[in-house]
Amino acid sequence: MALMKKLILMFALLAASPAAAAAPRTETAVLAGGCFWGMEAVFEHVNGVTDVVSGYAGGSGGDANYSAVSSKRTAHAEAVRITYDPSRVSYARLLQVYFAVAHDPTQVNRQGPDVGPSYRSAVFPQNASQAAQAKAFIARLNSAKAFKRPIATRIESGGFFPAEAEHQDFARKHPFHPYIVVHDKPKVAALKARYPSLFKA
Repeated sequence: MALMKKLILMFALLAASPAAAAAPRTETAVLAGGCFWGMEAVFEHVNGVTDVVSGYAGGSGGDANYSAVSSKRTAHAEAVRITYDPSRVSYARLLQVYFAVAHDPTQVNRQGPDVGPSYRSAVFPQNASQAAQAKAFIARLNSAKAFKRPIATRIESGGFFPAEAEHQDFARKHPFHPYIVVHDKPKVAALKARYPSLFKA
């Protein structure tokens, strides 16, 4: 418990790192961390997030479909595109949720039962500021030994392609699906418990 409190405090301090003053507008973030169903479910409950889309990032448009990506022969990772209001939630706060709640950033090419490069941990910065913040965030986590293993999260470039309609809002549409119950609902519960001020129903 003491370790968890220490981690929560450290993440809060990291998320409070200096960032450009936010004007009332929307920005986007693209993050990959295992199955996009769970990533989408977590970020849909973050205050200041206005939209989350499941999709594929890191590969080409020609093979941005579930069948191809599942074959493990594309450069894509399952990812989410998060639209957010930077006057309400910063990119650093999104990184905080990403590293502390949404997935395990120490796993290489997998998350839980899902194995392969399409389930890798990766940040796809949308501008130079995001790239610098993500790089600094990872460096601080490693320096502080926040996890027992090194951060495996990669910083990558590449476009984002929305996934098929059946994958959008999957957790909300199928709340009793076994995968959602076992792997994703606990992440949403963790967000609410650890960061109540960030949580929205």
